[in-house]
Amino acid sequence: MRKLFFLSLFGAFALAVLVSWFDNMVKIPLPIMEKFVIEMPQGAGTDTLAKQLTDKQLIPHKLFVKLAIRVYGYDKKLKAGEFLIEPNMSLIDILNKISSNKVILHKITIPEGLTSHQVVELVNNNSYLSGNIDFEIEEGSILPETYTFSKGTSKKDIIKQAQKAMQKSLNEIWETRAENLPINSAEELLILASIIEKETGVNSERTKVASVFVNRLNKNMLLQTDPTVIYAITMGKKELGRSLKRADLQIDSPYNTYKYAGLPPKPICNAGIEALKAAANPDNTAYFYFVADGNGGHNFSKTLTEHNQNIQKWLKKIRK
Repeated sequence: MRKLFFLSLFGAFALAVLVSWFDNMVKIPLPIMEKFVIEMPQGAGTDTLAKQLTDKQLIPHKLFVKLAIRVYGYDKKLKAGEFLIEPNMSLIDILNKISSNKVILHKITIPEGLTSHQVVELVNNNSYLSGNIDFEIEEGSILPETYTFSKGTSKKDIIKQAQKAMQKSLNEIWETRAENLPINSAEELLILASIIEKETGVNSERTKVASVFVNRLNKNMLLQTDPTVIYAITMGKKELGRSLKRADLQIDSPYNTYKYAGLPPKPICNAGIEALKAAANPDNTAYFYFVADGNGGHNFSKTLTEHNQNIQKWLKKIRK
């Protein structure tokens, strides 16, 4: 009995020493000389992490990592993503990080004025995103913005996030619209904003451009805006690659605002916040015309005579 007692005591002591040693080993800094990234794909577990640490020769054996994960209860806490590992981190520090939401974030910027086809191309070309976009994206349904995501995020999720952001912004801006606008719905506001977006990249003149189209709609005048004709030709699938010709203005399409009055049936691009705000709250002007000024902006006019004079000024400038 006495021998058994001492054996049990020795066993308990040895176990306590082993536990203390193990606890110390997982908490001491690893020989990490420079920052590196651990990548945990969706569904990855202990084997993936153990292999990366042993490949870096930071841990002598995979079993040590697996045991630490099991003993400290991380086996169901490991997250997917990329994690930045820095010098002086211990194994427990690494496990804490990979069990947190401190993943490396990437960014994708969707510029204002892209068509939905162009947005899909942009998203598909991002190597950090995964999967496929297997649904049709309505023109104008995406909010141009910079979106952050972790590696492996699905392309569909980015698109849906951008669509949700657009719907939220559109609803909010629609509620702040000026009274007596010649548009009857948030969808029509989106269509008008898409035309404004394509007509000017100068933020300070968007509300002035919006006033021209609102004045024309109020007078039942044709909008006569080139970007809608370009969309009638390309349907947003490609760049036109040339200037519009006189014959293009005769195209029989509901997007041809030289031929059909009112707004086109759908947006012609994905408009940004500023274009949406301009459409909802245009300047109060008497302008019915505008033409490029040759410096990136536009000259605005109240009469056709004045407009024709501005056209001549523009032609004279580009011929120099």
